[in-house]
Amino acid sequence: MSSRMPWHGVVVATALPFRDDLSVDLDAYAENLRGLIEAGCDGVCPNGSLGEYQTLTDAERAAVVRTAVETVGGDRVLAGIAAYGSMESRRWAEQAAEAGAGAVMLLPPNAYRADERSVLAHYQAVAEVGIPIVAYNNPIDTKVDLVPELLQRLHEAGYIRAVKEFSGDTRRAYRIKELAPDLDLLIGADDVLLELALAGAVGWISGYPNAIPNVCVELYRAATTGDLEQALPLYRELHPLLRWDSRTEFVQAIKLSMDLAGLHGGACRPPRVPLLPEQSDTIKADTLRVLPLEDKARERKQQA
Repeated sequence: MSSRMPWHGVVVATALPFRDDLSVDLDAYAENLRGLIEAGCDGVCPNGSLGEYQTLTDAERAAVVRTAVETVGGDRVLAGIAAYGSMESRRWAEQAAEAGAGAVMLLPPNAYRADERSVLAHYQAVAEVGIPIVAYNNPIDTKVDLVPELLQRLHEAGYIRAVKEFSGDTRRAYRIKELAPDLDLLIGADDVLLELALAGAVGWISGYPNAIPNVCVELYRAATTGDLEQALPLYRELHPLLRWDSRTEFVQAIKLSMDLAGLHGGACRPPRVPLLPEQSDTIKADTLRVLPLEDKARERKQQA
């Protein structure tokens, strides 16, 4: 039996396409998912921030997880279960487990600046469901920081198996591995991919592979095997796009790049608003510059 967990490798935090009336287009979503796996991505993460889960109804959110499991198989699905309260996150963990997802990704409490005791209680409550949990540290948005010492406590208590690190502080990778060597470190932001790969990350919860999956897979494989001769120049080429993953407009940016790549990107639900013209122009120029690299990476994969 494979030892690969649903958070290992390139796991795409999937964007969610909507129809013209902003209803969820599950057929287009499934088509996107199939393309990601064909490109060599290892898994998908539905209902993350990039999937605009905060704007979905309960029925829509559940349907997205079911569609992901049915399309790519539960062992490839890391379902986002963030919610304001622990009871609701636990309910989403139960829904993901029932749908067949292999694991879930959980933010700390984010309705207020939770203290350490609250964070521990939150993860304990959801861990009781029995499905493996990946913690998601995003102190920029949640105002709750899962510092290495707290991650150590969560891991030693048996609540979490891995952490998606989105603090942007690459120095933390080494401290996390010192305190919790068996906790899987995952790259949480596209624009620190190389730095965290070299620090020992075993997965990448990724945004831009939604638009350019083949070349992103090549970059990740080169980075995690220490092939700097291939990884570094590719990273420099992609970085102007990858850094949008850490911007407020990351969903709009990635969806625009998807549209330019001929994929199902499209509009966002409010309150997200369209990009400013100068933002669109920058993203278009950078995407069009990178698309030939994506085409070449796809050709190499097909010939392999």
